[in-house]
Parts: sequence; structure tokens; C-alpha cells
Amino acid sequence: MKPQAIVFDLDGVITDTAHLHFLAWRQVADELGIVIDEEFNDSLKGISRGESLLRILRHGGKEGAFSQSEREQISARKNALYVDSLRRLTPESVLPGIRELLATLRTEQIKTGLASVSLNAPAILQALQMTSLFDFCANAALIQRSKPDPEIFLAACSGLHVNPQACIGIEDAQAGIEAINASGMRSVGIGSSLTGADLLLPTTEFLTWPCLSAFWQLDK
Repeated sequence: MKPQAIVFDLDGVITDTAHLHFLAWRQVADELGIVIDEEFNDSLKGISRGESLLRILRHGGKEGAFSQSEREQISARKNALYVDSLRRLTPESVLPGIRELLATLRTEQIKTGLASVSLNAPAILQALQMTSLFDFCANAALIQRSKPDPEIFLAACSGLHVNPQACIGIEDAQAGIEAINASGMRSVGIGSSLTGADLLLPTTEFLTWPCLSAFWQLDK
């Protein structure tokens, strides 16, 4: 037996845009008189833009300093900086092994999905020339609750017309692993610091179809 589908997170699994997010947030935070570093930025992985801003404001002791409207303007400013930086992405920006894995899954007739809280996901896939490699892409426009709530992964399964219990989800963020587990899917984590993943791999280079197939069979 094979999984019916494999659902991928985008940032940190398909391509590494985390540093681009950090540069945009750091510029916005600096404009607000708040200092953040890359270690703090790690705590924003898999978190929505609005929640990320709240965490930054809380970190800088300015949680109550801005109205909802002002926070939305700040978030829009960050997104504009981030979207502008996406022009640096090329097909060579795909993480090691990912394009080969997606091609193999197509051959194996296993559906592929994307579960990203980024509204920029379609633009990122286009820049990477990977749009045709995914059968369905779930993004923040389809959900009300961000990770670690399982809604984004359930939306991906719904769009793929598959049962979550018959799928594997792949993430590099702790909130994402928790979301996959809560959805009923089997979880694969990329990175050494994650906890709770059913399978933990150090980098995407280890993310191959033989590896995932053996993991699926062992789980059964």
C-alpha cells in the first residue's frame, strides 16, 4: 500500500524563504524601535503574519501601542518588503531532493499538495517553476485558524479528495508538526530540533520516495 497523498509545507521544505521573511521583519521591527535576531525569527516559523507581528510587538514591549488598523498597515509593509525580495527566487532556489521527489510521486501516481499559510505561495511556486508539480495548494485564504491548528492540512486533504489518515505531511516548523499530528496525518519533520514527528530527517536531501515508502510500510 502507498499513501494516497503527500502534503508539503512551503517555507523550509520546498524552498528556504525563512531568511527573506527575517530580513523583512527585521526592517519593520527596526522602524518600530524593536530589535529581533534570527533566533527570535525561528519562533515565527509557521505562524501567520498577524500573529508574527503580535509576537514582535510583545517582544519589544509595544503590544498595546498600535490599533488594529495600524497593525494591519505594518503587516502590509512587511509583506510588501517580502514580496519584493521574492524576485530573487529562481528554479535553483528549490531545496535539495525536492524536485526529484515530486517527479517520482507523479510517476507513482501519488497526489501532491501544498499547505502554506502564506498568501504568496502561488507566486513562490511560479518563481520556482513548480506550479504544475502540485495537484492542490491550500493557503491562508482558505482557512480561519493558523498552525498549530490542523485546518490548513485538512483543507489540503479536502482539496485533494483524500482521507487525512491516508496521507503524509511534511514540515520544518514545530507548529506545523503539531498541525499535521492533529489532522490525523502521519508527520515527517525536517530539522534536528523538532519534537513529536513520526519521522525526523536532518535535511531535505534525505527526503526520498524509498525513505517515505519504507516509513509508510513500517507505520502500517
